[in-house]
Amino acid sequence: MISYFINKMGYAFLTLLGVVTVIFLLFTLLPGDPAQMMLGQNESEEQLNNVRKKYGFDKSISAQYGFYLNDLSPISFHSLDVEDFSYLDANKYSAIQLFSVNDISMVIKFPYLRESFQKNGKKVSEVIKETLPNTAILAISAICIAIIFGILFGVLSALTKDQWLDKGIQLLSTLGMSVPSFFSAIIFAWLFGYILHDFTHLNMTGSLYEVDDFGEGSVIQWKNLILPAIVLGTRPLAVVTQLMRNSLLEVMSQDYIRTARAKGLSRFQVIRKHALKNSLNPVVTAISGWFASMLAGAVFVEYIFGWNGIGKEIVDSLNTLDLPIIMGAVLIIATMFILINIFVDIIYGWLDPRIRM
Repeated sequence: MISYFINKMGYAFLTLLGVVTVIFLLFTLLPGDPAQMMLGQNESEEQLNNVRKKYGFDKSISAQYGFYLNDLSPISFHSLDVEDFSYLDANKYSAIQLFSVNDISMVIKFPYLRESFQKNGKKVSEVIKETLPNTAILAISAICIAIIFGILFGVLSALTKDQWLDKGIQLLSTLGMSVPSFFSAIIFAWLFGYILHDFTHLNMTGSLYEVDDFGEGSVIQWKNLILPAIVLGTRPLAVVTQLMRNSLLEVMSQDYIRTARAKGLSRFQVIRKHALKNSLNPVVTAISGWFASMLAGAVFVEYIFGWNGIGKEIVDSLNTLDLPIIMGAVLIIATMFILINIFVDIIYGWLDPRIRM
């Protein structure tokens, strides 16, 4: 089990290194001058050169990549020379120095995601800290909707196989899987937030926290969570419904189910005590993957509904070419996706030793 865990963590590290490399090259090799993006079109050449020197834009691609890895690494090396680009600045790093050799200091720190181009030098980590919890709440709410209603509809569909209810659920689940989230978001916002607003009292746009009527603070608006959570949970709900139906039908044909029926158990007792639990394995697998992908899939849903999460922040940063925030947000989402999948693999390996083979 220990070797299996080490192998999985090594795989996670190599995958994350590949993601970091792709993100860096993708945004570093974009046409345009990052210093110009930060200062605008009316700045002097001297100001542009100062910004290039401050952020290392004047160095080679390989040197910038090395500094980027150094910033992201929890254990990194920094210069004690003020004139050096890798200078250990207390305002940039929340670091603990381990030891120093000549002018180089080894430190342990939280990964440094750099600073925003457009938010007056605000740290990217602070922007993510403010937006990621909203995305997590939205993703958790959506996956709960998918689990509860997906299992319910799947069981109903299996129990009414080939009847009108089964065919109706299959039609809706197929539609739910085929319709893109951004299109569903537009339809739901228009229908329930505008056309039927007098009945639903839901808004077309809105985030979890909104400024109160006096402008003195923020209040939680849970009703703003309803529409984006339903839209984001529609596709996984459809997948869970299909998996639950097919898995339950397969389990219901097993010999031990027939034995349970022969003992006089009712249909409800057979499903509750025997069939349902054994039908959940593929559902659990699908849910773990969908929850990780929801963090990335929330981008369009958040933007359309005005939900102040990390997805909306990515779209806003793309419009303003705020590269550090885009890179940091994509890196955080990719890291969470990798860690969740590795965690699920380790749990499976612990539950079923055959997987480790």
